[in-house]
Amino acid sequence: MGFTYTDVTVCSPAEPERSWEGCFLVDTGSTDTLVPRDRLEDLGLRPYGSATYELADGSSQIAEFTGARLEFMDSDAFVRVVFGPPGCEPLLGVLALESARFEVDPVSQEIRRVKRLRL
Repeated sequence: MGFTYTDVTVCSPAEPERSWEGCFLVDTGSTDTLVPRDRLEDLGLRPYGSATYELADGSSQIAEFTGARLEFMDSDAFVRVVFGPPGCEPLLGVLALESARFEVDPVSQEIRRVKRLRL
């Protein structure tokens, strides 16, 4: 299987003119979205909570999170964003994809718009 990437703009909900754009790995195994801490702090975003996350290697780690507006593929979503280490690869989690009405085709690895929302 290959990797799927998409350009994402992260915006401060309180100051939408403050934003950062990066190339994010689309990670359907990740619930939340991960952004380097320094990028979030540059936008004036501060942690408002923390949670224990399971990493790909099976270990656990406590990480801080905040809320942000993400813009990608002509859509947007307000989601939880995890403070990652400075310089880490940004990850676009499945909740952001679903909130913006997208899914990843498991065969082609392409992102596609969902035609209807599920309740």
